[in-house]
Amino acid sequence: MTEAAMARHVPVLLQEVLDWLRPAAGRVYVDATLGLGGHSRAMLAASVPDGRVIGFEWDRQAVAIAGERLASFGERIQIVPASYTEMPAVLHHLGIQAADGLLADLGLSSLQLDLAERGFCFHSDAPLDMRMDRKRPLNAAQLLAEASESQLADLLYYYGEERQARRIARHLVRARELQAITTTKQLAALVAQAVPRRYHPKRVHVATQTFQALRIAVNGELDNVRALLTLAPQVLKPGGRMAIIAFHSLEDRLVKRAMEQDPRLQPLCKKPVTPGPEELAANPRSRSARMRIARRLE
Repeated sequence: MTEAAMARHVPVLLQEVLDWLRPAAGRVYVDATLGLGGHSRAMLAASVPDGRVIGFEWDRQAVAIAGERLASFGERIQIVPASYTEMPAVLHHLGIQAADGLLADLGLSSLQLDLAERGFCFHSDAPLDMRMDRKRPLNAAQLLAEASESQLADLLYYYGEERQARRIARHLVRARELQAITTTKQLAALVAQAVPRRYHPKRVHVATQTFQALRIAVNGELDNVRALLTLAPQVLKPGGRMAIIAFHSLEDRLVKRAMEQDPRLQPLCKKPVTPGPEELAANPRSRSARMRIARRLE
C-alpha cells in the first residue's frame, strides 16, 4: 500500500468510538475488524500503560500492514489473522475470560478500496474478485458466471436493495453468453447499459448497489454480522460496551434489532451516531457510517 493511500486511511467516528467505549488502563478490548489498525491504535494510546487490544482481521494484507503500524505497542496488541466469528475460542486460548469493550467497523478498509486489484470498486479496471479473505473459494466473477438469472435478481434486490434488479440480472445473463464478465469496468458498464438513464442515481454510480450486493454475497457478510451480534455479548464482561459501525441499511437494521431484542444488552442511544460536518468534509467516505452502542447487562 502506498504512503499516499496510508495517509488517506482515516478511521471513521474515531473520537466517538473513544467517547463511548472509554478505553482505560488495565482493561481488555476487542477490535473485531482490525483493518489497518487506526481504531486500535487510538484505543491503545488511550489505555496506557497496560490496556490491551485483541484485533481480529481475516485480510492477510491488512494483517501485515497493521502489524507494522502497531508494532510500537508491543505485547499490548495481539493480532489474530482470523474472522471475528472465532472470537470465543481465540479469547479462551489467550486466557481472556471476557473483554471490557468491543468494536466492529463493518465497512471496507482503505486497503480494500484503494488497491485496484482487489476488485471492490470500479474507479479503475481490475479483476472481479471482491474476496476479503483470498482463501474463500468463490470470487465475484465466478458468482456472476454461475448464478441463474433469478438468483442474480434476488441477490441484487436483497443485498443491494437495487430496484432495477431484474432488469440488471437479465442484461448480465445475456451479456455473459457472449463474453465472460471478469473485470470491474466491464461490470460497471453493463449495469449502466441495463438501467435506463432516467433511473440513474444522481450522487453515486448506477453500479454501486450491484457491487455492494456481490461483495456481500461473496464474503457472506450478513451471516457474519449475525454471528458477530450473537457472539459479542458472550465475550463482554457485565457492564462492557460494544460499538458497531455499519455502512448500509441491511447491516444497520440487523444491529439495531439485535441490540433492542437481545435480553443481555441495553442500547445506549436511541439513534445511531453519525459523522459530524468536520469529519464529512475531511473524509467523504464516512458519509454512510452509522454507529450503535449497547452495554452488556449485569
